[in-house]
Amino acid sequence: MSAVVDLNSDLGEGFGRWTLGDDEAMLDLVTSANVACGFHAGDPSILRRVCARAAERGVAVGAQVGYRDLAGFGRRHIDVDPAELVNEVIYQIGALDGIARVEGSRVIYVKPHGALYNDAASNQATARAVAEAIALYDRSLPLVGLAGSELLVAAEAAGLEAVAEAFADRAYTAEGLLASRREDGAVLHDPVAIAARCVRLVTDGTIDAIDGSSVPVAARSICVHGDTEGAVAIAAAVRRALEGAGITIQAFTAPPPPSSTASGSTGA
Repeated sequence: MSAVVDLNSDLGEGFGRWTLGDDEAMLDLVTSANVACGFHAGDPSILRRVCARAAERGVAVGAQVGYRDLAGFGRRHIDVDPAELVNEVIYQIGALDGIARVEGSRVIYVKPHGALYNDAASNQATARAVAEAIALYDRSLPLVGLAGSELLVAAEAAGLEAVAEAFADRAYTAEGLLASRREDGAVLHDPVAIAARCVRLVTDGTIDAIDGSSVPVAARSICVHGDTEGAVAIAAAVRRALEGAGITIQAFTAPPPPSSTASGSTGA
């Protein structure tokens, strides 16, 4: 395993007057920001503010595309026709890319969210639709997905760079998939234990499954969910532990240099 890893987090997930997570604090800890695109969370003002702060810190901006499901936070399966899903993913990438460019950055990778992420991990048709949308929009954009998933197979088949990721704060099944959030213990909260499993993940390429077995996972990026209780403390503990183990933390793809055309607005 390489002693270099990216830290990513889901950000911009508030809506209107409703705030979720501490985007400012997380942007000081991660190297890549999976920014909501308005379908599962986020509104234009929030997304613009997050993109501006990410650009200021040199954090890579990725489009976190999802099902059209604000009420369910994108965590409910929706039976979308693959052709329609292609169009909806293109729409989301384009929306966030436009906002990011106003703030001197741009979308430089794509990662599905929630139920779409889980569906694309195991369903070939869903995975192919996501990959097709990205290839149509910009074939240079890497696609981030669960290590060993159908999504990464589809990414490679579409000529995209496939970036495998693992999750710091989520339990795994023995098959290497994420345990359902409905199961006890599916979401982890102990910063010390989470940090230790992340060091093991990078150095040994394994992670413990929910049944106690050891699962091989080769990942270039580690996700710490921004909406998990104690997310900032978890991300800080993970970063300290990785750096303490001599592991370099950097984005898997370099963010663009600050642009002189950036508005500098907070998008308030």
